[in-house]
Amino acid sequence: MATSGQSGLAQSNAPASPSDLADWLRLEQTDGVGSSTGRRLLAAFGLPANIFASSFTVLQSVVSHKIALALLAPLSDVAKQRIESALIWAQQKGNCILTLADNGYPATLLNIADPPLILYVKGRMELLARASIAVVGSRNATAQGIANAERFSETLSQCGLTIVSGLALGIDSAAHHGALRNMANNPDGGSTVAVIGTGADIVYPARNRSLAHQIAEIGCIVSEYSLGVSGIAANFPRRNRIISGLSSGVLVVEAAAQSGSLITARMAAEQGRDVFAIPGSIHSPLSKGCHQLLKQGAKLVESAQDILEEIAAYSVSVGASRAPRQVSFLSAPDATSVRATATQLNVAGTPSISSSTAESEGEDDPLMAALGFDPASLDLLAARCGLDVAILNARLLTLELEGRVEMLPGGIYRRIG
Repeated sequence: MATSGQSGLAQSNAPASPSDLADWLRLEQTDGVGSSTGRRLLAAFGLPANIFASSFTVLQSVVSHKIALALLAPLSDVAKQRIESALIWAQQKGNCILTLADNGYPATLLNIADPPLILYVKGRMELLARASIAVVGSRNATAQGIANAERFSETLSQCGLTIVSGLALGIDSAAHHGALRNMANNPDGGSTVAVIGTGADIVYPARNRSLAHQIAEIGCIVSEYSLGVSGIAANFPRRNRIISGLSSGVLVVEAAAQSGSLITARMAAEQGRDVFAIPGSIHSPLSKGCHQLLKQGAKLVESAQDILEEIAAYSVSVGASRAPRQVSFLSAPDATSVRATATQLNVAGTPSISSSTAESEGEDDPLMAALGFDPASLDLLAARCGLDVAILNARLLTLELEGRVEMLPGGIYRRIG
């Protein structure tokens, strides 16, 4: 039997029984009971069943008059239906509901300031116990930002790290795709975990439906929100503490000055996790957030190896066996094994940072958007735009005459101003 750091609950080796789980779900459904109040009640009474068996006077010694009344009130028909639906959902293949008292509840979350009472899990629950790195950034990412997120995630996944992100458009999606691409070629490598801001039965945004299904199949989707909860704006910043809490570090690929990714980075720092940031052009709005983090002490990274060496304490196993790679959270730092992994995979300098492109939103000219804020070659621009080289040359000449771009030695182009 183990004891959780935040709640004082004795953890069970098996998931909660349907009757016990119904009590946990009832606690979750009680008006006024969030994760903080819930943990206070659990610390005082033990399990939810004990809470609901207590008298009003005893309950009021722990919570407010209003919440004590709500805890003792009969369940509404709506609440009964939600609980029944959740119990049915949990019985379906690949689904699980973890409570703070379950042994399968991620140990890394038990030590954050505000661990969720309940986690709805769809997919490979065991991934929540493996070494992981969060990869986050802008929803309106540049082409180079997308490429960096995919390549860093694929390489880190090859080294056995699970990639954690939020299933949003842009950098999040690219991070998941990179990890999934590694899984297609290397089933024993790290996978990916999506921490979402809706119920586990809802895909948001809808454009990521196919990606979500792939993650549920070979990765894992996690939510603290009840089934049926839609994409409310306030949910997404709150779920960021779980993204950082599950991870040994957070990599911010691209972020504007007010990006939600900076919330994840701040929470990671508060939780004692490493924060990494990829630098970019001083002219790009999507570099402002990363540069801000670097000024505040985040670690500058140019390759996946930079990250692997920093998190060497998690000792990623890279044995030749087909068994899944395991990570020891109790062993001393083993930088040798991580560096060996990087060497075997030829990580050094790959993926590395190259030119970035501008945020397409608000950019009138698609060619200028593809050019971005750093110099780019003709071949790279052709690949980004999908234009014939002759047409591209003509457009670049026009832009030169307009004073918007200039050609540098070696056939490299950059924007002016």
